[in-house]
Amino acid sequence: MLYRKIESAIEEHLISDSKKILLVDGARQVGKTYIIRHVGNKLFENFIEINMVEDSLGDRLFANTKTVEDFYLQVSMLEGNKMKEKENTLIFIDEIQAYPHLLTLLKFLSQDNKFTYIASGSLLGVTLADTPSIPMGSIRKMRMFPLDFEEFLYANGMSNIVISSMQKKFERLESLDEAMHNKMMDLFRKFLLVGGLPDAVNSYLEKKNIQSVREIQKEIHDYYAADASKYDKDNKLKIRRIYDLIPSNMENKKKRVVAKEIENKKGKTFNDYADEFEYLISAGIALDVQAISNPVFPLIEFSGKNLLKLYLNDVGILTGILYGNNIRAVLDDVRSINLGSVYETVVASELIAHGHKLFYYDNRTKGEVDYLIDDYESLSVVPIEVKSGKDYTVHSALNKFVQNDDYHIQKAFVVSNERTVTTKGKINYIPIYYIMFFNANSCNEKTLL
Repeated sequence: MLYRKIESAIEEHLISDSKKILLVDGARQVGKTYIIRHVGNKLFENFIEINMVEDSLGDRLFANTKTVEDFYLQVSMLEGNKMKEKENTLIFIDEIQAYPHLLTLLKFLSQDNKFTYIASGSLLGVTLADTPSIPMGSIRKMRMFPLDFEEFLYANGMSNIVISSMQKKFERLESLDEAMHNKMMDLFRKFLLVGGLPDAVNSYLEKKNIQSVREIQKEIHDYYAADASKYDKDNKLKIRRIYDLIPSNMENKKKRVVAKEIENKKGKTFNDYADEFEYLISAGIALDVQAISNPVFPLIEFSGKNLLKLYLNDVGILTGILYGNNIRAVLDDVRSINLGSVYETVVASELIAHGHKLFYYDNRTKGEVDYLIDDYESLSVVPIEVKSGKDYTVHSALNKFVQNDDYHIQKAFVVSNERTVTTKGKINYIPIYYIMFFNANSCNEKTLL
């Protein structure tokens, strides 16, 4: 099975003394059900799994379940022989967003403390916003993403020893040797094609057939786009339009969303589409990067949503849309093909999966810097510039940015295909694959207090 880093976090929570119910959020098809099922069967003698979407389309046993007693009664109809003690019984409530009232019920199930529980779902950000009584203090929310590059390396047989060794080299700002660099770039380019959706990764590992991989990616991409109609029927066309515009926006110089292009109507602003943006971001199918004009720590205090970039949640879906089955465009690093949007997408997904909130610098006179992240150790901002071509040392906006004393920049990074790690002033030039080691200091989870 595919190694997922979230597995250990789920295990730690389930064997802890915490009374909070773990709620695993994330886009569809990222592997939530599979990993919870794996951990549940490993740790608990009695594992009970109930899919609420299936129930909503079938017997609707839980459609009107509002009390703890009623919940137990419905579960007992399905798996009564497995309802033992808290220590050996895990009840997994899958696709909980199908019944928003069950999110409220989690509070009372937690207080009753009769069994161990875990829940998962998609669109939980949207569902929780519409839930009249959020279970404050009773749930711990953790987001799951597609496989990141490190997990892709494990899937392709790379050992923990090798990856740990590379991480130490990154921390010391040292280069890999030529052979290892070439190996890493080969795997990185394959990651750009395959992406991190588990079904696509498993298909690639099994068949090494790009057409099979692309079929899976297209099906999931279409599924994401069609999913909007189930949850927001009034705005589904606008949501679909914004989602469909993401790849073409990536090919523009600024790469940001232009509000008037969504419906081809003049005078439209970002505020007119706030709910649609929130849907795509909360659903996990789009990654948001907000503009910052005053880039000082902490960045969240100076963010604004009037300038926004959206990226697809999986780089494999993007390369499928852009290049179809032509793998040479990516593998051969063709000079005529600009992979800028692809590189920016993979960097966005890596940083977000590692716990970073993303921003970019936008200044009409000083230019633009691709990404800004908070550094909690130095209490400063770290700018990151992404380069896919040979001119990786050309970055006038970044130069001006790091030289501005008002921003108190301690260090900056340029990621590219170049093997050699070098430092010029505050700017560190590192190979693109080192982005997998940019872990946030804070844990990538959110506890509802």
